[in-house]
Amino acid sequence: MELTINGDPVQIDGPVDVPKLLAHMGFPDQGVAVAIDGVVRPKTRWSEEIGDYSEIDVLTAVQGG
Repeated sequence: MELTINGDPVQIDGPVDVPKLLAHMGFPDQGVAVAIDGVVRPKTRWSEEIGDYSEIDVLTAVQGG
């Protein structure tokens, strides 16, 4: 399956959901927000399959001032 993650093309064996994607990319599963095709996906829907060719943005929380 082909996805674009944070602007970079990525090949991943599908089907894939958010937890599998985060693990594959080495992102934590807490303190992140995920948008798929420009729409934030709430954590309650992370188990739903991500479609091929989706554009995904993963944002991590950062502390500081």
